[in-house]
Amino acid sequence: MAKDFWSEADLRQMAEARLSVEKAEEQLERFHTGVQPLRLDRPCTAGDGILALPAPERERCERIFEELVKTGRVMKFVPASGAASRMFRDWHRACSVRAFDSAPEEENFLKSLPDYAFYQDLRSRVSAAGCSLEEWISRGNCPEILDFILKPEGLDYGSLPKALLKFHGYADGGRTALEEHLAEAALYVRDADFVCRIHFTVSPEHRTLVEAHLNEAVPACERRFGVRLQVGLSVQDPSTDTIAAAPDNRPFRGEDGLLVFRPGGHGALLNNLDSLDGDIVFLKNIDNVVPDRLKEPTILWKKILGGFLADLEQDLHRRLRRIEEGVLGPAEIEDMIRFCRERLQARMPDDVAAAPPEIMEAWLFARMNRPLRICGMVRNEGEPGGGPFWVSGAGGVSSLQIVEEFQVDRTDPGQRGIWESSTHFNPVDLVLALRNFRGERFDLNRFVDPAAVSITRKSEKGRDLQALELPGLWNGAMAFWNTVFVEVPLETFNPVKVVEDLLRPPHRRI
Repeated sequence: MAKDFWSEADLRQMAEARLSVEKAEEQLERFHTGVQPLRLDRPCTAGDGILALPAPERERCERIFEELVKTGRVMKFVPASGAASRMFRDWHRACSVRAFDSAPEEENFLKSLPDYAFYQDLRSRVSAAGCSLEEWISRGNCPEILDFILKPEGLDYGSLPKALLKFHGYADGGRTALEEHLAEAALYVRDADFVCRIHFTVSPEHRTLVEAHLNEAVPACERRFGVRLQVGLSVQDPSTDTIAAAPDNRPFRGEDGLLVFRPGGHGALLNNLDSLDGDIVFLKNIDNVVPDRLKEPTILWKKILGGFLADLEQDLHRRLRRIEEGVLGPAEIEDMIRFCRERLQARMPDDVAAAPPEIMEAWLFARMNRPLRICGMVRNEGEPGGGPFWVSGAGGVSSLQIVEEFQVDRTDPGQRGIWESSTHFNPVDLVLALRNFRGERFDLNRFVDPAAVSITRKSEKGRDLQALELPGLWNGAMAFWNTVFVEVPLETFNPVKVVEDLLRPPHRRI
């Protein structure tokens, strides 16, 4: 760009946002060049990219994890910065126009209200205002009820994060999504001293509310489960925000003439993950939790995945130490090639396989010395979202990737057919190994595919703009990790994407 492209005010604004001029120009260039879709080779299926563990192997992995967790190496990481606005989209619309779209929709809303875990809280707020929720329900006062659910005079659920919403009802009251994650942590990440480590990412505007809730929730959970919780909080680093572009790809400016920066999406949380003093970390979305009566399968499979990772990590580290010790013999090289192919689903490129031994050793070391992730995958039942695929790469070598629909060229009939033939779905059920064979933390930013960004159309005060999102946390941000997909039961996946999902059997109080 021309030397005088940026004004002094622009430069000051970028400095305050900790966004370098080079990075801003790189982002603007991405709007010019666009984003190239991934090239799908085929969907991952059981036996071809997805492991289905037999019962003896599951039992062995569970035993390995039971010993591992005692050491204090394990923690849990929960992205919890998302607002619940999408969850209440239909209720927001009904609130704004003061009516539901149809009489049956209104009838279902009124009939189901007592089944929500937040009902008693709502009842108390309405009562404190000198009214009766029961009378409102009997009279069909939907606008008033919606006001008290969504707006600040009531529960303010329209602006809270999902973490602070009451998801499940119990005899002693309701529990928020955040409280259910604390309960999960108490059941599978407690060490020999009964310490459980868990970290939440939150948005800056909600941090004070989350901290206040934790001050009450943590002691209650500790008493209930007999553990000590070490809870960390962090916010998305503002330096991961990206510059917005106008439709003509020039910088988008607000009415005040200043540059506009937007959050970089959940891929920006890679920095939060990278800053953890973590070793083995479970990653799970805030809205995928169940009440205590249904936690057993989830806890069991967490242990299985964690034990599988620990066992594979040990095999990786042993081989890496052997390479570092000295020159390998032909049999050892062949063993490691087979290990990469069979355990990591990573085939050595033909040109490397034909090269001298030292070239093969260098490839083996670089290929194995990466962060490791084990990703649970469930059978595809039509949920919207990404899934596991073999993706074509350089030199004709395919790799295992979690792919979102926007990354695929659906105008290509062949690519669309591969996408639609997917048999499994990504529930965001991951366990990660973040340290190398020397015990040092990996620099996670070295393993990102920088091209795996997305460009979306947004608007600000009626003006169109383009927004750039960084490579997704479990998509492009982990594109060059060692990845293994393991099939897990569908019962371990119970997300809450819209408020009516809380009426599904797994979330209802029995």
